[in-house]
Order: sequence, then structure tokens, then C-alpha cells
Amino acid sequence: MKIYRHFEQASSPCIATIGNYDGIHLGHQSLINHVISESRAKNIESAVITFEPHPKEFFQPKAAPKRVISLREKLEFFHSHKLDRAYVIRFDEKFSNLEGNDFIEILQSKLLLEGLVVGDDFRFGKKRQFGINELKHFGIQVIQPGTIFLNDERISSSRVRDALQDADFDQVESLLGRPFVIAGRVIHGEKKARLLGYPTANVHMFHKSPPLTGVFAVKLDSFFGVANLGLKPTFGGVKNLVLEVHLFDFDKNIYGKHVHVTFFKKIRDEKKFSTTNELSFQIASDVNDVKQFFKL
Repeated sequence: MKIYRHFEQASSPCIATIGNYDGIHLGHQSLINHVISESRAKNIESAVITFEPHPKEFFQPKAAPKRVISLREKLEFFHSHKLDRAYVIRFDEKFSNLEGNDFIEILQSKLLLEGLVVGDDFRFGKKRQFGINELKHFGIQVIQPGTIFLNDERISSSRVRDALQDADFDQVESLLGRPFVIAGRVIHGEKKARLLGYPTANVHMFHKSPPLTGVFAVKLDSFFGVANLGLKPTFGGVKNLVLEVHLFDFDKNIYGKHVHVTFFKKIRDEKKFSTTNELSFQIASDVNDVKQFFKL
């Protein structure tokens, strides 16, 4: 898959889809699957167009919802589904003021777009002025797979986000079609947990601000463990969320490794303890709860 940071001149036509694709839930996957099937039927390339930052982060940076997945995780998903092109377009003042007809001109002249796979509520252009009728007016084939529902309610990134905040991981998996995972690289930390007898893998997340915090039953790749995703209040607190995973019966060196942490159950909220002894006792209890959950 080729990744583009702007609209380069293509040498061959494509079928594409456009969207933020936060979470890449089952509704998103339906659009992507249609792009792939339509492009293969026509023997042309498949493409996805997404934006960085998320438009809501541009228009309302303080009120924007937290992302379900990071840009890197999004691109990994596109690559795994064998899309030919991924356009990551910077959403800034200039792009936000792009007229709808100018955007269509870019799609047709630069990307050589032959067809666009979109959802029922697709809008684009300055102030979302254009929609599906305008695309058809300019001669673009529009493919609409239809809205995907779960329990008679439309699947959306907001539903996924709400389920994550409620730590309803069964619901999350039903909406995503897969368990919730945070990817990152294991880095050296302060090693304070090691002094308590519970060494942790400090996972530098590609995701800067996931929509959940607390203590969780997890698997780091294939290894069981207990994770804390939070701000480390007992040790003075930190500015950005930190993901630390204590793995059971584990003695491998994984520093520098790219890992995936899968979330299964929330054990409790993160809290500040008066002493490290209190924290140590609580971690022991958390470990026991997680082992019971996994039946270890």
C-alpha cells in the first residue's frame, strides 16, 4: 500500500472511499470491502482518503471526542486489507475552505477517480455543502452499501467510544468486529513498579489519548497480564496517559518491540494511594482478580 500525504497525480484510475474512519468499525469495514470488491471487478486500484487531524479536532480542539484508534493503527488496518493507496490529507484552514466542486476536480483530475463508496450521510466541501447528488452530477459513480445496524441502532464511532468509556468490551467487539487493541512500542520507564515486585512493560502508545482509563485484564500479544492505563497519581502524576502492563510468569526482554495490548475486562478505576505499600497490596489484589478472570 502506498501512503500519500497530499493529492499526487495518479497514473491509473481508482475506486475510493472518504472518511475519518475512527475505530474502523463494522460500518467502515463494509465501505472498505466494497471499495476492494468494486476495484477488483474493474481491475483498477483501490484507495481510501482520510484526514489528520480529525476535522472535529481542527474546529473544536478542546471539545473534540477522543479517538478510538491512532492514525498508525488505522493505516495498519488499511494495509492488512490490501488497499492500494491511502491518502492522509492534512485538515487545516485551507482544506476546510475548499469548495465542493474544487474537491471533485481534485478527485477526478489528480486521483483519476471512477467511483466513490460512501455512507448515507456523506457530505463534503466547505461547510459540508455538497453531497451524493452533486457527486452524481459531476459523473462520479456513487456506491452506497447501506447503513450497518446492531440491535436496531446504527453502528458509529460514537457508539464505540461510549462502550469503551463504559468498559463494555463485549459491546465494543460487536461494533468493531474484533477486540479492542492499543498498539505501541515497549520502552524503558522509571521502573518504580519493579521495586514493588511487579515489573511492567511500559508501552509507548501510538494512541495519544484513548477514551478509557483504569486497571484492566489484558493480553500483551499472547501473554496474560494486568494493565494500568492512566496518569500514575500515586507517583506524582503525569501529563499524558501511560500504559503499563505487568505480565504473569514472564522474563523475556521485549524492550523496543512493537506490541499489541488487547483489553478484556475493567478491574477498577485508577486511584491515588497514600503509600506505596497500599499500592502494592492493591496490585496483588488486581493480579488475583485478573488471574481469576482468565482462569489461570
